[in-house]
Amino acid sequence: MTSPETGTGGAPAAQAVELRKVYGSGPTAVIALDGVSATFPAGEFTAIMGPSGSGKSTLMHCLAGLDAATSGEVYVGGDRLSGMSDKRLTELRRDKVGFVFQQFNLLPTLTAQENITLPLAIAGRKPDPAWFDAVVTAVNLSDRLRHRPTELSGGQQQRVACARALITRPAVVFADEPTGNLDSHSSAEVLAFLRRSVDELGQTVVMVTHEPSAAGYADRVLFLADGRIVDEMRAPTAETVLDRMKGLEPGQDSLYARAGA
Repeated sequence: MTSPETGTGGAPAAQAVELRKVYGSGPTAVIALDGVSATFPAGEFTAIMGPSGSGKSTLMHCLAGLDAATSGEVYVGGDRLSGMSDKRLTELRRDKVGFVFQQFNLLPTLTAQENITLPLAIAGRKPDPAWFDAVVTAVNLSDRLRHRPTELSGGQQQRVACARALITRPAVVFADEPTGNLDSHSSAEVLAFLRRSVDELGQTVVMVTHEPSAAGYADRVLFLADGRIVDEMRAPTAETVLDRMKGLEPGQDSLYARAGA
């Protein structure tokens, strides 16, 4: 099976280089990202965690081309985002980036299949049958493709959203709190699918989450505090992530304090 696009010469699926994001100016300026550098290898599942206001969602939005950084560089599939025209940036987001958010953002009048293939329909392209079958099988919705969103559970709707994110074979899928509106059973379904998309389909996933149990599905976790990456963990479990998160809370000997908060 053909794996998702990884960029020219095996470039990382996504990369941030000395990323800064400042909102406002003067004494009221807020530094959301303070020199963040991170590489997201193709075929890997990365979770991003940190206290509220640490810059998690800002980092994801800059990586996905939804927001422009104040300085620094972002690369997606080997392409540098800075200097891109609006048209080219729109095409890159359409073709190389998949999105999964808390809100499912499905069109209620379309079937599950039509929602999944919507990005391709907008681009005037037809789905590759083998890839469509692989994604639908991985998401375990083969028998629900003709159902509309109101006929699906929350977990099934989010899995449709996940399949829609993968259908263009993007360089990277960004998931922003994808289980935030789901119960524990549905959350496990969605996270297991994201894990399978990496293991079986060769996808790259970058997920923002505040839940240690969700981060336990990832290959590694990046911890942010005060707009900086302060730690990294490989082969995480819910327990080890929870212990590490405790060190991010403000305190004399915490990671948060050592980040300069």
